[in-house]
Amino acid sequence: MNRILQNMEQVRRLIADACARAGRDPAGVQLLAVSKTFGIEAIAEAIAAGQRAFGENYIQEAVEKIVHFRAQPEAAAGLQWHCIGPIQSNKTRLVAEHFDWVHTIDRAKIAQRLSEQRPTHLPPLQVCLQINPDGGATKSGIAPADAPALLRELLALPRLQWRGVMSIPDIAPDFEAQCAVHKRVRAVFDQIAALGLPGLERWDTVSLGMTADLQAAISAGSTMVRVGTGIFGQRHYA
Repeated sequence: MNRILQNMEQVRRLIADACARAGRDPAGVQLLAVSKTFGIEAIAEAIAAGQRAFGENYIQEAVEKIVHFRAQPEAAAGLQWHCIGPIQSNKTRLVAEHFDWVHTIDRAKIAQRLSEQRPTHLPPLQVCLQINPDGGATKSGIAPADAPALLRELLALPRLQWRGVMSIPDIAPDFEAQCAVHKRVRAVFDQIAALGLPGLERWDTVSLGMTADLQAAISAGSTMVRVGTGIFGQRHYA
């Protein structure tokens, strides 16, 4: 059994255990494999192990991987590519043309450009608002109190399908502190869902939790956990 397959089985067990403790169905939590900085071979191993959803932070690197796998129809069948990193204005066209999901929208300008540049032959881009629940100065995202107003402004954009919220909170010292931060993000999701706005028919995604805090995120109501090192191992940045 290869290392990535073993790691994925372990992560799936962690997700199942966390769901059991939270009284949740594991089918309600999707695993997003964060493959940034890892090459084609590692991703191919994860695909062979049954993984279909991949998260990437670096857009140019990600596009090269997406193009590679889409040139191989058998390998690409059912794959989803999620942009989970910041997007500069000069990269929106690449994102709109290649990705299936974007998790990191916190500005009207970026959302508008993605909508305008999404090719008409592709399905709408699946998108999430990025929330900054703790006000961390080094973190991207919109303040929880400002999220509903921004979403109301953006709902009319025609090539975007709004799915939920995403967050990368600052590291918290323990399980209870992690849960408290994650619950603030889940509360934003629930608040927006309660508005019953047209265009939110598929409002179903809370993208929360990484390798170190996925158990707390699941306890707080995450529906999608983003795991990189737990699957692929430690990263080595150039």
